[in-house]
Amino acid sequence: MPTTNIDARAALRFAERCVLATGASLRAGFGAAPYTNKSGSAADVVTALDVETEERLSTALGAFDGGIGVHGEELGASLGDGDSGATYWLIDPIDGTGHYVRGLPFCTTMVALIHEGRAVASVINDFVRSRLYSASLGGGATVNGEPIHVSDRSLAEAYVTAEMATVTDDEARTRARLREQVVIMATVCSGWDFAMIAEGRLEGRVVLNGYGKDHDYAPGTLLVTEAGGIVTNMGSRGYDVRDHDFVAANPRVHAALTTGEGCLFPVV
Repeated sequence: MPTTNIDARAALRFAERCVLATGASLRAGFGAAPYTNKSGSAADVVTALDVETEERLSTALGAFDGGIGVHGEELGASLGDGDSGATYWLIDPIDGTGHYVRGLPFCTTMVALIHEGRAVASVINDFVRSRLYSASLGGGATVNGEPIHVSDRSLAEAYVTAEMATVTDDEARTRARLREQVVIMATVCSGWDFAMIAEGRLEGRVVLNGYGKDHDYAPGTLLVTEAGGIVTNMGSRGYDVRDHDFVAANPRVHAALTTGEGCLFPVV
């Protein structure tokens, strides 16, 4: 049976310890770890450390509550069934493995606890710079224990990361319109992007027909909202962790992108 009562702050403190314990081995392999290609895409690579880190985290997190499931990028799911009533950990051992093997700093370890269909605790470890980003539902967001907040920059000042397919003409036009309004960045690393938004260094992230899964987005979207940002699914005023089309941004940029005449991503 799924766990029914969760102490989000206790879960967060536990997850922080588990994630920090994997940092040393990941730093040791940064820019030097051998890798294999998973699907033919240059960005879709895996190292032995991906699997080893996920195994370590799965075992360690299991000690918090044996009834909580684990859903990992490399090893799949155990215990929890992933429906809206389940309680389970999401693990992305190395988000941005392609960057990791090249020694580029846009890589993190991400963990989130999902309870009753929403993230209630999340950790993003920028192990390269030894910066641990954390959030719990209603508890705010921190980096290395210090509170952080999204920026107050306007759309005209905004740097926004975009993960948007441009297969159709409409999709290409939407991206072109976004590029006219903001500076677009594309790191291909969700965890790093979300951390920069929560810390006020970037203003937002747009995902439309992206390539990620729950573990790519759930940790960071909680971090952004707890840092004072807003995350909503396309065309909606709410956010579901299983819906991967969304706008995550500081309040000013989010409002400019989702409300008003001619906005790019109108809400219903």
